[in-house]
Amino acid sequence: MSDDVNDTTAGAPATPVAEKPAENAAFSGSSALPEGELTRLTDEIIASLKTVFDPEIPADIYELGLIYKIDIGDDREVKVDMSLTSPNCPAAQELPIMVENAVSSVPGIKETKVTVVWDPPWDPSRMSDEARLVLNMW
Repeated sequence: MSDDVNDTTAGAPATPVAEKPAENAAFSGSSALPEGELTRLTDEIIASLKTVFDPEIPADIYELGLIYKIDIGDDREVKVDMSLTSPNCPAAQELPIMVENAVSSVPGIKETKVTVVWDPPWDPSRMSDEARLVLNMW
């Protein structure tokens, strides 16, 4: 698994995240937001993402490693880059909308934009230990 997780923008302090984030979720946040507010938004965004499940897999999309990047802007606009387990995923139309709705439900978020990306392609190595346990994939 990659060691370049929880990347931050150049020169900005590392953004605290939940106790054990999925291996590939990179965060960047606005330096204009107070650190406490940025921490709260980050934690609540992660919690909201953990409520979104792929309809065919009994693990949330965050732990599956489908969330590649989350950027919290100065204006509290959140941009999310995510992938799907495959380009032929039956939930390809609904999962990005579910992610947008979940993140937008966090108090203080102005707008959420979700982009589905295919590079790098998702593979099971992106899953957290929690997802591996749920899916019995050791």
